[in-house]
Amino acid sequence: MEIPVSRTLERALAADLVLALHFLFAAFAVFGGFLILFDWRLAFVHLPAVVWSSAVNLANWTCPLTPLEKSLRQRAGQQPFEESWIQNYIEPLVRPFGMPRRLELIAGISVAAWNVIVYAVIFWGGAVETPKPWVTNQLGKDQERVYARAGG
Repeated sequence: MEIPVSRTLERALAADLVLALHFLFAAFAVFGGFLILFDWRLAFVHLPAVVWSSAVNLANWTCPLTPLEKSLRQRAGQQPFEESWIQNYIEPLVRPFGMPRRLELIAGISVAAWNVIVYAVIFWGGAVETPKPWVTNQLGKDQERVYARAGG
């Protein structure tokens, strides 16, 4: 039985969406540390992404998005790729003649090391000042002044 064109197109678009999300996640893991320049609390979202990205590469795991995209492509009648997501999409850009396992290890170490450097420069370089719990914030000082004027 032939799959209707609309279903095929939906599955192909879903596979492309998974691919785009996968790419955005990888980019966030590598470059997301710079977002803490805007709000240091983003580190609580970024650091788990770095750990996951590094662990997947170092442990030779398969990211769950890879088999999902492969399955969607196969169900859309497209040829799924055989290798990992990095090897299929990133490798041709970085290394046109192949990406051996040792380069995946280097990628895993590099993501972690790069982010350690980014965080060190940003936090210890003074680009971001984290709130200190023992310092009263401006709102607290304003409330104290209003309370004092009211005779409290």
